Amino acid sequence: MTETLVNKRTLTGRIVSDKMNKTVTVLVERRVKHPLYGKIVTRSKKYHAHDEKNEFKEGDTVLIEECRPLAKTKAWRVSKLIEKAREV
Repeated sequence: MTETLVNKRTLTGRIVSDKMNKTVTVLVERRVKHPLYGKIVTRSKKYHAHDEKNEFKEGDTVLIEECRPLAKTKAWRVSKLIEKAREV
């Protein structure tokens, strides 16, 4: 069986919800230039990502990668932890 090398899309974001079982909500922010006015504005989007062991918590910064659809709204998987949330 030959394994083909596939480049998966990856995004970096902050977990804003971990209330679901095996699923986290990741907020990905990007800065773009406004087409008419030229001002830098922040665009954001939320993605549902698979977290098999429920190990990631709210506030963590994570790297997510695209995968096959796992549920109606979930087609991303958390691949690694970048920064742990600070305890307050």
